[in-house]
Amino acid sequence: MSLTDQVILITGAGGGLGGTAALALAKRGAKLILLDKSIPKLEKIYDAIVNCGGTEPVMYPFDLAGASEAQYQEMADAIGQHYGSLQGLLHSAVEFSAYTPLAIHKTQDWGHALNVNLNAPFLLSRVLLPLMQKSPHASIVFTSDSAARQAQAYSGAYGVSKIALEGFAKILAEELEAGQKIRVNTLVPGPVDSPLRKKAYPAEDKSKLPPMSSLDPIYCYLFDTASIGITGQIIDAQTFTFE
Repeated sequence: MSLTDQVILITGAGGGLGGTAALALAKRGAKLILLDKSIPKLEKIYDAIVNCGGTEPVMYPFDLAGASEAQYQEMADAIGQHYGSLQGLLHSAVEFSAYTPLAIHKTQDWGHALNVNLNAPFLLSRVLLPLMQKSPHASIVFTSDSAARQAQAYSGAYGVSKIALEGFAKILAEELEAGQKIRVNTLVPGPVDSPLRKKAYPAEDKSKLPPMSSLDPIYCYLFDTASIGITGQIIDAQTFTFE
């Protein structure tokens, strides 16, 4: 799979799965825009991409929860001026603190989780849609969770946001399907040895889990032309088979 000259924006690019996706896509030639609120994390994945021979990415420090609607639009305008169009958008940023009973869930934590996990993907997708419409084909990939999406007890705002995010992705896919330009899918990574998994299940034996790099093929597939025509799907990375 070659992603040469494909411009792809990744949120949470400094995180475990976001960084994994960034490195995998960069190795295939993609031009990446890396979003994260942590500059040190952005610098780390930037260096990893350059060191592996990937195209030099653009780092864009950005606080998804704290940014205003105008700042989202300013970012979209800057991307448009620099690149002209956008071929991919990966929503990988996530907010999860701990499994918490709803009865003691703090209002501030609830709002923050929904802002990062649901409101930000909506705002970012909306402001970037015009740029993606300028591409012959483009791909939007949301990230869900194999446990939280089942309305698991104590998953709190994180679980609610993932359930809502899947609904949002489905609605967006339905609205864009007629144009046959932008495909929209939700990726469920499943259990992998990621920082989020460690936080959610600290006592679990992580040596039995596949590494995050096991997701490289599915990330590349979802942004490659091979996935054109695949839209509105919830894709389980652990069971998905390539045609």
